[in-house]
Amino acid sequence: MLDKYLLSISRPKKRLFSIIIDVLFVFIAFWGAFGVRYGHFDSFLSTDLWQAFLLLTVVTIATFVKLGLYRAILRYLSFHALLVVSCGAFISAVALSVSGFYFSDTTIPRTVPIIYGAFLALLAGGARLLMRTIVFSKRSQKKKRVLIYGAGSTGRQLCIALRQSQDYLPVGFVDQDSSLFGTYILGLKVLPPKKIEFLIHRLKCDKVLLALPRASRSERKAILDTLANLTVEVLTVPSMEDIVNGDAKIDELRDVPIEDLLGRDPVAPRPELMRADTTGKVVMVTGAGGSIGSELCRQILMQSPTKLILFELSEYGLYAIDKELTALATEHALNVEIIPLLGSVQRMNRLQAVMESFKVETLYHAAAYKHVPLVEYNVVEGVRNNVFGTMYTAQAAIKAKVDTFVLISTDKAVRPTNIMGTTKRMAELVLQALAKQDHQTRFCMVRFGNVLGSSGSVIPLFKKQISQGGPVTVTHEDITRYFMTIPEAAQLVIQAGAMGKGGDVFVLDMGESVRITDLAKNLIKLSGLDVRSDANPNGDIAIEFTGLRPGEKLYEELLIGDNVAKTNHERIMTAQELSLTWVELSKIIDVLDRACHDFDHESIRQGLLDAPTGFNPTDGISDLVWHANHSNTNVVELAS
Repeated sequence: MLDKYLLSISRPKKRLFSIIIDVLFVFIAFWGAFGVRYGHFDSFLSTDLWQAFLLLTVVTIATFVKLGLYRAILRYLSFHALLVVSCGAFISAVALSVSGFYFSDTTIPRTVPIIYGAFLALLAGGARLLMRTIVFSKRSQKKKRVLIYGAGSTGRQLCIALRQSQDYLPVGFVDQDSSLFGTYILGLKVLPPKKIEFLIHRLKCDKVLLALPRASRSERKAILDTLANLTVEVLTVPSMEDIVNGDAKIDELRDVPIEDLLGRDPVAPRPELMRADTTGKVVMVTGAGGSIGSELCRQILMQSPTKLILFELSEYGLYAIDKELTALATEHALNVEIIPLLGSVQRMNRLQAVMESFKVETLYHAAAYKHVPLVEYNVVEGVRNNVFGTMYTAQAAIKAKVDTFVLISTDKAVRPTNIMGTTKRMAELVLQALAKQDHQTRFCMVRFGNVLGSSGSVIPLFKKQISQGGPVTVTHEDITRYFMTIPEAAQLVIQAGAMGKGGDVFVLDMGESVRITDLAKNLIKLSGLDVRSDANPNGDIAIEFTGLRPGEKLYEELLIGDNVAKTNHERIMTAQELSLTWVELSKIIDVLDRACHDFDHESIRQGLLDAPTGFNPTDGISDLVWHANHSNTNVVELAS
């Protein structure tokens, strides 16, 4: 109640109250000094000393006012305020010494001002510290107790910032530097990581805050692996880059980035490869509003092309990326002409007109339908967009004499079990066949796995399910996937495209595949929650297995065969795989074209099975229109 009352008083009243208390302290210190010096209080009857006291009170209060003591906020009291009290007490003591010449028949003993100054400093400073401690302790009871992992400069700054916050109370440090073990920093003891579980229970910590902005992802993953079993919420400070650039403050705590759980350290892009096909060139990106397409645009923009053409079917997607890139170009003073164009990759005349009008030199083809179940439900559109859209874009590029054409492919094109993966493998075959013809366009394709944060990614879904109390849904207990951040994937695509000679299939090094169930468990535990299971029925969040969706594989692969070679980039490999001539491929394309026109799903499936894609479907035809028609047919047959 005391802390609430003190905080509720208006500031002028608080200042008046402080002045009255300080007058009382001057009184106690003044007469107390004489009492200590003489061992009695007979001097209390001296008129001269009372006159000296009155003058001293005015001088002392005026000094405190001049030094700004009454402008200091009690709950933010710092060393500076105590220094002001000490300076004021010293000036007051000097004034007492001088006043003895004017108001006392006897010289004031030299020890009295010293005793008085010490008393005043202790009373005025000590009372303020006491009140701050009372208010702080009351408020601290409502704060969440946190343990800071990292006692370096970032950890210390975080501790200072959190002590002034309304939400968190730092109670200890953990650090891997053995020279700090057992020492005290900002009044908090530093202990080794092996004692973190003991500290969490002993200090009743609600959260662990990672103050390691300079640590690599592999180092942070090792730390997170140890914290994941402690069922304590883990937050992290922003990256050092964000702090330095002013994009975030050190006390803006965030959820642990999912890339830290993967532990994959990105490789710095090579400037010469990033610039080769972009700097000073006219660059076009299809699917510019998508997850990969938009990041490609951001990366390309920073390489200063002369023109950047955004080709997108979605009006809102095009509006959003155009607005973002325009602001980015202004912020970095980039002289790049950004050209937003609406259009479909299934309209070859539109594509060719765009490429010829703006004299496109480099094209990144990211436009595709990539959501496996949705393509299973919409087979004709999946084939039209992914196969024919790629073919029309590539043929338009040849006619417009585009220098470089880079296809964004997927690991699902390897031994596909679904329509999406099969259509992407067909797109690769189209480019490989066209690459064998006589023209100036250099084709290559880049194959990689899932990217973090893309549309349809499981990570945002898991986080949403956890925030809603679960359950977290996983399709299969043993399902695994490769993951990569969107910026790294885009950088590697640009660099791989610069290395292509014609018809190349580049494969990105995705690191180790991740078991999705383990990923879900770690996200739950790092949220400070328990996984509910048969062994732990009182847990917080359950994991439910919903079964594989149509066309979904347990695991993905990046290579069809073992014929893979290294390039001069450590994260990019090249694969030598089966390809067809355009004459051979065109027969398959004609079959698919007719089947799509007639909505003949059986012929579409047979055409994809006959093509050398390795298509091995795990489900029957899942197209929703096909199922609706067959359901109606069966009803009519039963009625007849």
